[in-house]
Amino acid sequence: MSNLTVAVIGPEGYALDLGKKGTSSDITFYNLKKGEHTITFLEPTRYPERLASLFFSVSLASRAILVVDEITPAFGECVIMLDCAGIRNGILVLRNYISPEQIAPLIRGTVVEQYLPFPDDRMKIREQLTTDVETIREPGSIPEHGAVPVDHFFNVKGIGVVVLGEVVGGRITRHENLRIHPTKKTALVRSIQKHDEDAEYAVPGDRVGLALKGIEAEDLDRGYVLSASPEITSSTTINGRASLVRYWPSPLKEGMVLHAGLWMQFIPARVAFVDNSGDWKKPVITLRTETDLVYFPGDRLILHYLDGGKLRVAGTMILE
Repeated sequence: MSNLTVAVIGPEGYALDLGKKGTSSDITFYNLKKGEHTITFLEPTRYPERLASLFFSVSLASRAILVVDEITPAFGECVIMLDCAGIRNGILVLRNYISPEQIAPLIRGTVVEQYLPFPDDRMKIREQLTTDVETIREPGSIPEHGAVPVDHFFNVKGIGVVVLGEVVGGRITRHENLRIHPTKKTALVRSIQKHDEDAEYAVPGDRVGLALKGIEAEDLDRGYVLSASPEITSSTTINGRASLVRYWPSPLKEGMVLHAGLWMQFIPARVAFVDNSGDWKKPVITLRTETDLVYFPGDRLILHYLDGGKLRVAGTMILE
C-alpha cells in the first residue's frame, strides 16, 4: 500500500470533490482510496488568517495542488512557502481567465515553475494523482528507526490513546518502544493502522494511526515526535545557517522573534546571535525558544516572521 499526501492550496473546500472529508481543525484532511493505494489531501482551513495553517499543510505534503483565482499577496506567500518546503511536484490550476504569462514572473525560479498546468477538472486531477500513487514503490533500504510527528491524538474506548501522524525518516514497527520527544516518556506501539487497515509496519510518507500503551492523552501535545532513533534530539538553543528568500528586505537582527516551523512544530524563536558578514541573506544564526524544538541534525526548518505584513515567510535554516 502506497500513500501520497497532497497539499491543496486554493479556495476553501476545493478538496471536497477530491476525497472524503476526515479530521478537521486548522487543517482539514480528505481521504481517497483506490484499491490498495491511498491519497491524503490537506487544506489549510485557517489560512491566510493563520500562517501556521498553511505551513502545517505544506509540511506534511510531498505534492501540491495550487489553485489560482486571483493574483494577490497571499498567492505570492503560498508560492514562497511551497518553494521553501521544496515541494517540487505539483499541479497548477489557473482560473478566472488568469493566463500563464501573468504569473510567469511571480513563479520564475521557484518549484512552482515546474508544476504541471492542469484544467479545473477535479475528476481529471483525481485520475492523475491516482496514476501517480500507483507508481510509488517502497524503497529497498529504509532506516530502522523512523519518527511520527503528532498532529492529532485522542482516547478511543477499549483501545486507549491513538496518535495520528505521518511517518518521516525511517520505519515504524508494531510493538516498537518509542520515546515521546521532547519529554522523557516512552510508549509501546500496540497497533498500526494505515487508512483503517492494520499493518505490521509503516514507512516514510505513510499516514498512520498508532494505538499506544503506557501513555496518557494528557502526556501528549501537537508537535511532539514519537521515535526510537538515537539520532533525534531536542533543544531550546538552535544553531545553523539561514537562507532568506529573495524578496526579504533587510538583514536579520538580534532580538527579532521568528517562528520556527518543522513537521508539526511552529514555535516562537528569538534571534540570539546573527553573523551577517559576507552575504546577509545567508547568515549564521542562533535561535532561542521557550520550548524544545525536536529535530534530526541536518533538517531544514522554515523561518516565519508574523509581523512581516504581506511577506511572512522569511526563509529556511539548516540545523546543526
